[in-house]
Amino acid sequence: MTTLEGIRRTLGYYLTRPLVKLLARTPITPNMITWFGVLIAAGAGALIALGHPFAAGFVVLFGGFFDTIDGALARYTGQISRFGAILDSTLDRLGEAVVLLGLIVMYAGQQSNAGVVVVGIVWMASVLVSYIRARAETMGLECKVGLFTRPERVVVLVLGLLLSPIGNALLITLCVIATLSVVTVAQRLLHVWRQTKFAGT
Repeated sequence: MTTLEGIRRTLGYYLTRPLVKLLARTPITPNMITWFGVLIAAGAGALIALGHPFAAGFVVLFGGFFDTIDGALARYTGQISRFGAILDSTLDRLGEAVVLLGLIVMYAGQQSNAGVVVVGIVWMASVLVSYIRARAETMGLECKVGLFTRPERVVVLVLGLLLSPIGNALLITLCVIATLSVVTVAQRLLHVWRQTKFAGT
């Protein structure tokens, strides 16, 4: 576990613990929270598509909090399951895709080819970052390295959305996400290549 990931998990633990204890006393399940999170993301995507990226920034931020709750609740209540883990990962990617789709719709409506292209690069790179790790792990390889994974993308995206009233701040932020995501793709490919090279496979 990287230092950044460790800090993120520690902060998440202390921030969500009170709510997790409260939810554990209710019939609400971790999977319900996972579905609720993707609905929040869909709302953010709709706001962006309608031309309200600033408001969407707060919605994505709110959804990010719930993104940490489902897993924490599952661990606290002993409801951890393989299906739950797969559902969580699947809906996380779906939520991210819906937000990016909202950005594409917004930029297309503004006739901003640059915006559409940059968001497209972010989308492709984010898919590849996740795919490389998943594919590597099916082959028994470790692939958790990477400068810019989903949590980092979400944090920087929220920042960009909240700064959207300032000129091209959102587009610049998306360029940063695109660049660092592509770097992460290269990092993971190199990491896997090194493992297979030394293993002779």
